[in-house]
Formats: sequence, structure tokens, C-alpha cells
Amino acid sequence: MLRRRQLLATAAGAGFAPVALHAQRGTSNVRVGFSQDALTLDPANHRNRETQTIIRNIYDGLLTRDPDMRIVPEIAESWRAVDGKTYEFRLRPNIRFHSGDFLTAEDVAFTFNRLVREGAMGGQTSPRKGLLGPMTEAVAVDERTVRFVLSEPWPILPAMLPFQEVVNRRHVERVGHEGMQTRPDGCGPFRLVEWRRGEAIILERFDNYYGGSLDIPPAGPAQVDRVIFRILPENSARVAALIAGEVDIINELPPSAMRQVEASPNAKVARVNGTRTFFVALNNTKAPFSDLRVRRALNHALDKQAIIARILNNTATPLRGVMSPDAFAFNPDLPEYRHDLARARFLLAEAGVAEGTEMVLDTTAALKEVAEAIAALLSRTGLRVRAQVWEGAVLTPMWQDPARRRDRDMLLTSWGNGSLDPSDIMVPTLRTGGRGNSAGFSNPEVDRLLDAAETELDQAKRAEMYKRAQAIVTDQAPWIFLWLPQDIYGVSKRIAGWRPQADSRINLHRVRIVA
Repeated sequence: MLRRRQLLATAAGAGFAPVALHAQRGTSNVRVGFSQDALTLDPANHRNRETQTIIRNIYDGLLTRDPDMRIVPEIAESWRAVDGKTYEFRLRPNIRFHSGDFLTAEDVAFTFNRLVREGAMGGQTSPRKGLLGPMTEAVAVDERTVRFVLSEPWPILPAMLPFQEVVNRRHVERVGHEGMQTRPDGCGPFRLVEWRRGEAIILERFDNYYGGSLDIPPAGPAQVDRVIFRILPENSARVAALIAGEVDIINELPPSAMRQVEASPNAKVARVNGTRTFFVALNNTKAPFSDLRVRRALNHALDKQAIIARILNNTATPLRGVMSPDAFAFNPDLPEYRHDLARARFLLAEAGVAEGTEMVLDTTAALKEVAEAIAALLSRTGLRVRAQVWEGAVLTPMWQDPARRRDRDMLLTSWGNGSLDPSDIMVPTLRTGGRGNSAGFSNPEVDRLLDAAETELDQAKRAEMYKRAQAIVTDQAPWIFLWLPQDIYGVSKRIAGWRPQADSRINLHRVRIVA
């Protein structure tokens, strides 16, 4: 991994001015030690969180989320549901792209039609099409009003819009879809100076920025001159750069390095709940897991707090069910399967499961340590549980195919819920036949509630449906409910105005230098 001097020398030797990576006198730079380079700078051509983080500092969206994950207007001034299948958005005036072009409803309509129409990207269909559900088209009503048309009601739409950034139609026509990969023209707080693949992405303040969301003060141009994303894939390199004062924010801080950062005079640790639920899917279609008593027994048997403390360094929130506590319609009243070995043994015996019964917990190499800990703790019931590690390319299809899954026992896995809406996690993982329903769980009442909530526009009624569905799922225990890991960052003490968000964004618009 290149150290700062090596990176500067490499950049300078390639005609890449050293100022891009090292602050000149009189300039203020925020430097991010980032785990992964962007795959592209085209907002329509990826499904990658790290890429999204970088792009979201260049482009803005109709809506965004504040640090507390509330949905607020950004480019949009307001929005309304005209009916179940039509939404209208009123745009703020006088927004400029970095090229100087003014943003209009035509740009917004073009952006979303490029996302939802087959072959709209030079014959390619956007990989983000599925994130917009039943949207069929976007129509510019007038210069500042755009209408979204859906084939069926989809109340989750506003929660999905912070993931989509608005592009300049004229710029796409100028540079083509290929040009969009490396030549962005956003209307966000920073514009691209240089992309040094595998090394750094350098952005500078856009002085004509319209200011961003009025719901997230302060509005206005960015408060620093430049933002530099240094690509540092190795954990140790990111931590060392932070402690040495060479970067100001690092993502994916390993829990094992938290004490080292906290002991540093230059930096501190920042944490936030993520949006990925971890669980052990139990094969509900196979004995003994088809017996509710066995599924409940395994939940009682696992001391998940011990794993959170000893392996995850207390950087995860234990869950009683499916949803993050930060999600819409989270049910706070779910009962807990408390760690109780005596209760677990009783239920297993009542279900006729003999001591010494063998069970296999499938996992991937990345989760091997956690899987082995889970297997050891479950074995305290008298069962013989072992972890088996597979390549992801083998394991995922095996558990997705009901015919291949029927001989498997348990799967340690997770599911992301970036929208923080139950539809985004409960429908795929718990509805009968869902694409992520690795447990083979099927409950007619849960199906009915999920289907009804998918098209219910009254948010209070939707929330009640999802809370009831969560209660049934917790009661039926198709999974061993585990935890929600936290996203962990290292942050320099020289900056202020930034805190992590659950959606993994590193929004640098309001960051300022204080030391």
C-alpha cells in the first residue's frame, strides 16, 4: 500500500498535481481513507454502496435523508401522491449543474426514464431498475414539475428516491453513456477534479451550489475547498493513515482497532447502526426445524450477547425480530427469546430431538469465526452442531433452490434494508416463495399482511400491518434472530459538522475544519 509520499510522487509523475493530495497554503482539504474505489461515476450504472458514497458528493437527488434517516426534500421543493399510482414533485428553482446548465423537470424525467426503461443506456438496462419497483415512466409537466407514473400503488417510493441522483440530459447527450462513467456533471456540492483509479478521487467545492436540503442546516456551498477520497483497501493502512493525521475520516474501522484509535490524540471512533439484519435461517421445511419447539429452543440456546461482546466488540445491536430499531414500523414490543439453556433443552426433549443429534450451520469464510461461535454455543444443549464453510458462489444458489435446500439445516446470513422500510426486507425473506426466503418460511397471515401493506397508502395502517407481521414472525421463529451490526468510522479531531449515517453515506457538504 502506497504511503502518502509515494502516492504524491506517483501522482506528480503522471501529470497529477500534488496539490490534489496535499493541502496548499490557504486551502482546506478533507481527506477520506476509503476502503474501495468507485466502480463508475455514472449514477445509473452500479449497485454498490461505496460507489454511491462517492457519487452522492457529486450529484444530488430529489429527496435525501438527514443524519437521523428522515426523508427530506433536496432538489425537490415538495412532493405529493396524486393517487395510488401517480406522484408529483415540484423542483426548487435556479439549480445549476457543474457545467452551468440549469436543472429542469426534463432532466429529472430523463434521469428516471433512463433508469426504468429497458435498454435506455445505449441498449443496456440500468442495474438500478429494480430499485424503482413498478415505476413505468417520468413525465415533465412543466419546467419545475415532474410526474412519476407507476403500474400499481407502491407507497415505498419516497423511501427509495434518496438512492437515485439526477443527471443532466444535455450532458449525457454530449458525452454519451460511456462518457458518463468518468465525466460526471452533477449538481451536488463538489465537482470532479481528477479520478486516479485505485489511488484517489479528488473533488473541489462547487461555488454555485444551490445549497442542498433546507432541512439539513446549514445550507449553502461546501465549507471546505477540496475533498480527497484516498483508496486504502487494507484495514491497517487506513487506521495508520488516520492516526498519523494523513486522513480525516476512515470507513470500515475494524472493531479490533477501536482502542488504538481512541488512544490516539488525533482521532476518535464514531458508530451508527447499519441497515443489515443478521440471522440464522432455519430450514423450516425439514425435520426437526419444521417443529416450532425446536426453532424456539435454538433461539433460547444462543447467547448472542456473548458473541456481540467477545467477537464483535460490542458493535452490534441485538434483535428480537426482523427489523432495525431505526426502521419505519419497527415493533418495539416483541418478546425476547432470553438465553435459557434449561428451557432450550426442555423444548428439544419435548420435540423428541435426542442428545447428540447432528446439525450443520452453513456459512462463508467471512463469517467463519461467528459461525463457529454460534455452533459451539448451540452445542451446549447436547446437540452436535458444526460450522461448514462454503464459497459464496456455491452456497447462495444451494439455499435459494428449494430442491437443493431440503437437505440443509441452518444458514448464517444477512439481508440489507437500505430503505429502512419493511417491504425491502420482509417481502423477499419472509413472504412465501420470496427470492431471499432461505428458511422456506410460509405463513398465510404474514403473506396477507405483507401483500396488503405493499399497496396501502395510509402510512399508519401500513405500520400496523407490518407490526403485526413482525409479531407473528418472532412468535414462529423461522430464524435465530441475531443482531444489527454497527458501521464504525475513525474520525479526525480536526473536523466538525459530520456524523455517520445508517445508509453508509459520507456526506461532506457540511464538514468544516476546526483545528
